Amino acid sequence: MEASESQGQLWEVFIQSKPGQAFKHVGSVHAYDKDLAVENARDIYTRRGEGTGLWVVPGKEIVAVTINEAEYFFEPIDEKIYRHPTFYDLPEGVKQM
Repeated sequence: MEASESQGQLWEVFIQSKPGQAFKHVGSVHAYDKDLAVENARDIYTRRGEGTGLWVVPGKEIVAVTINEAEYFFEPIDEKIYRHPTFYDLPEGVKQM
């Protein structure tokens, strides 16, 4: 019996630290359904008040670019220099854009 059969499906967990901020991947949980996945994620990753938002996504639903595809996928961006933010001056006081 494989681990996924005995522990349920793999779910990826993302937490939002404060309202308005981006969600960040914090880890994974195993569960048989979405409700149990949310409960497991809450119990494991937010027990100390680390977040204000929680996303739990089935791992099999995440689409990724593999290292073998990376050159083809990212190469064209170098040809479009206007996509690099090197031409812009940040206003005083702005730390991140």
